[in-house]
Amino acid sequence: MRSINIRVEHINPFISAVLTTFRTMLGWELQRGKPVLKRTRTADHQVSGVIGLSGKAVGTVVLSFSEAVALKAASALLLDEVREINTEVLDAVGELTNMVAGAAKAQLEEYQLSVSLPNVVTGHQHMVHFPSTITPISIPFETEFGPFTLEVALAPIEEVENRS
Repeated sequence: MRSINIRVEHINPFISAVLTTFRTMLGWELQRGKPVLKRTRTADHQVSGVIGLSGKAVGTVVLSFSEAVALKAASALLLDEVREINTEVLDAVGELTNMVAGAAKAQLEEYQLSVSLPNVVTGHQHMVHFPSTITPISIPFETEFGPFTLEVALAPIEEVENRS
């Protein structure tokens, strides 16, 4: 079965949401890398926030952070330095993922999306599962503290149902 490729009009709201959220909440300016089709289920980094999307479209959004970026992001949100991955860091990653998904959802009103609660997964080479019929797009970002990746798989429900 051939996979559905995400359309540019579906990914741009997520890119915009990442740039705005990180500028507003963390005061960070980001350098965006080249988008690529994600062919593996292995996360790019050690800490990933994962949110499911449903409605007139279905999908998943993931923010996958290097440990250094997760720690700096949590420190910025908490206004206190965090030195190790703990529940506060996991909560911060989940909240950033939630903010990005919520901001993108607002730009994709025609799909009447519902956003799941965030799950945060940690560890080297952890797996992230996307809808099997949608090929995710992975967009690397660079911060002054290191890398993170935005991964999105989103398709209108009728396209997904036609592929099943």
